[in-house]
Amino acid sequence: MATPLFHTNLTVKTQSHDYPIVITENSNASRLNNSSGNSTEKSSMASQIAPYIIGRQVLIVTNETVAPLYLNALQKALESQFTVKVCVLPDGEQYKNQSSINQIYDALMVEHFNRDVTLIALGGGVIGDMTGFAAASFMRGVNFIQIPTTLLSQVDSSVGGKTGINHAQGKNMIGAFWQPQMVLADMSTLKTLPARELSAGLAEVIKYALIMDADFLTWLEDNLPAMMALDLAVLGEAVKRCCQYKADIVAQDERESGVRALLNFGHTFGHVIETHEGYGNWLHGEAVAAGMVQAAELSQKLGWLTSEDVVRIKRVLVLVNLPITPPAIDVQTALGLMGHDKKVKHGQIRLILLKSLGEAVLTNDFDAELLTQVLSQHHS
Repeated sequence: MATPLFHTNLTVKTQSHDYPIVITENSNASRLNNSSGNSTEKSSMASQIAPYIIGRQVLIVTNETVAPLYLNALQKALESQFTVKVCVLPDGEQYKNQSSINQIYDALMVEHFNRDVTLIALGGGVIGDMTGFAAASFMRGVNFIQIPTTLLSQVDSSVGGKTGINHAQGKNMIGAFWQPQMVLADMSTLKTLPARELSAGLAEVIKYALIMDADFLTWLEDNLPAMMALDLAVLGEAVKRCCQYKADIVAQDERESGVRALLNFGHTFGHVIETHEGYGNWLHGEAVAAGMVQAAELSQKLGWLTSEDVVRIKRVLVLVNLPITPPAIDVQTALGLMGHDKKVKHGQIRLILLKSLGEAVLTNDFDAELLTQVLSQHHS
């Protein structure tokens, strides 16, 4: 088996259990489901996750886009040790709902799987969130493993145990905290990622720099072109940094009672866009990008960021083909959608804003008129 070009391990420490994040560039994954060749070359994913599978029963949950790429090789390799079944769901944020969760439950029930089952999430953030929620709720909790295949899920959603589904009136409103047994982020899966999805993932990478590390922002400005060109070693370094930031925050605040909320920078604005425009029409990362600009503009109005800071944020987002202008949404409609946000407390909207580049704060201490101004800037 070829030596991976990039390989590193991190550990996420939580109250329930500690678990590893394995970040690797495994050239064998790029062979996809080619039926010829040595089977060991096609089972790198399987060999790395097998030690973390508890019991003999495995359900792989994936979607119609990812399945043709990686499912066959993973399934065949695991079948030598485990009873493996598959649940293939439609692809898209619009399917992150109760109907899809029921399909996962149905697959588990039909096979008479029990508490010893391990669910494997093979896909992006939608698959990871739904598989994790199914694992959290089936028989009141079974084990699961994350194999994130998009940049967004590798740097963010696969780590930290947030699972759930959307509701028509709000994104991620139904869910549970449920930590995986391990996370395997294979950089070579990014070779098959559409350019638009890569850009959406880079929105979350940029987010970490804006809220936690101004030096990382400078590093990104130098390295984003290489990441856009799919330099897997550079992408691996970025994923490693982001996962370490998130692991540190999750260790402090597993259930988002404090500092973990800072990871939602741009998300309150972004979720308004996703909900209003219809799930899947704007990708999550695209909505977060426009949302981060709105949050930065409000931070500037409060005197925390300079106009140069906001221009710099916009320039970095444009560099990776992300939108910096939200769609036109009526101000009262936007405020109403914000009222469904999970960060609302005692009826007050709380936002993550920037005190400076690399320093974020969760606050409700802002003039509501300034928020209205930001929301109305792009109102048709």
